[in-house]
Amino acid sequence: MIDQRLLRTDLDGVKEALSRRARAGTIDDIDQASRLDARLLDIARQRDAIRASVNGLSKQVGQFRHDGKMDDADALQAESRELGAQEKSLGTEHDEVSAALNELLLGIPNLPHPGAPDGANEDDNPVIVGPIGLREEYPPHQRVPHWESAEQLGILDNERATKISGAMFTMQRGAGATLARALCQYGLDLNADAHEEIRAPSLVSTAALTATGQLPKFADDAYEIERDDLWASPTAEAPLTSIYAQETLKDTELPIRLMAHSSSYRREAGSAGRDTRGMLRAHEFDKVEMMAYATPEQAPELLDDMVARAERAIAELGLPYRVIEICTGDMGQSHHRTYDVEVYAPGADAWLEVSSVSWLGDYQARRAGIRFRRHGEDGKPLKGTEFAHTLNGSALAVPRVWAAIIENYRNEDGTVTVPEVLHPYMRGITVIGGSV
Repeated sequence: MIDQRLLRTDLDGVKEALSRRARAGTIDDIDQASRLDARLLDIARQRDAIRASVNGLSKQVGQFRHDGKMDDADALQAESRELGAQEKSLGTEHDEVSAALNELLLGIPNLPHPGAPDGANEDDNPVIVGPIGLREEYPPHQRVPHWESAEQLGILDNERATKISGAMFTMQRGAGATLARALCQYGLDLNADAHEEIRAPSLVSTAALTATGQLPKFADDAYEIERDDLWASPTAEAPLTSIYAQETLKDTELPIRLMAHSSSYRREAGSAGRDTRGMLRAHEFDKVEMMAYATPEQAPELLDDMVARAERAIAELGLPYRVIEICTGDMGQSHHRTYDVEVYAPGADAWLEVSSVSWLGDYQARRAGIRFRRHGEDGKPLKGTEFAHTLNGSALAVPRVWAAIIENYRNEDGTVTVPEVLHPYMRGITVIGGSV
């Protein structure tokens, strides 16, 4: 969440920054949050004044009793009890106002980076790299959608996946399953030089999803296990972000860079009929996620590095791609600055997002209570702590990369050539299928 202190010190600046997001109601929420914050400060002042009065009365009561002035002492005690009742009432109001303010803050998006491009929606996202590797023309055999050619090859069986689990679940078979697994291992190996591999739990707590920003705003997109107050993780970002929840790190430990392969689960609420064929959009999919904890000074360089890593993964697969920067109106709730890597799929005739890399500022760390302490040149810890900055990004998301490979590497006879960088993971398979 945003820094609550900004509501007092730079309200106009906050409103100006959030107005760039072009989201209806956000400025109204900020105004309401400011009013609630002001009321909390007023309650605190009233309570402090009452406590001071009660302390003063207590001393007078003691003196009156010492002097034998019992009637005066009883009168002051009655006044003190009345003040105590007022303080209790203010305490109740404080809890109510504080809860209302926290609920509002959880729904207010992050402040966009000053350098993020302005825009209203995805149509305003500028291309900053590429397109690279895009052909002027594609032959007819590469204009076949992957869901058709993969079904012909027997490597995608969504019909039986639907029988098992329902609509929008996918199932790869044979070389198709091997290709999906190969992509995951490739994504991990490509980043093992800098990122510690984690095998995180697939089920996460409400607190973990609240920390990343999925809750409460995006509850309809998540799978909840109500009996245990757990959620199926929508991305490995969720458990990776909460590894250090409620901890104070040392600046000398930062940056901490992690990665994880996981299955991800999303209801995709409201997506019925939109990109639901083949592998483009599904309720369950595999992904390799990168994650970093950093100081504010380290974050910009880490963002550039993570974008470069995501770009490299696609470039080495030999797929046509481009990199776009996400404009303020299309930016995710928690994001401070975001870049997407997109591949071109000639069969679907579409640019497909395969990686989204984001700098979150201290937005998630405030929710999760992740702080760090700086140290002086002598190595001694300095007074006070700060919230860490977090970054995350898809090192490789399987479904759309898988689809793009099937379409871009489809041969005239219907077979699919496996990209060379994946050969070590394919158990000897270099070409998928035969004549079809």
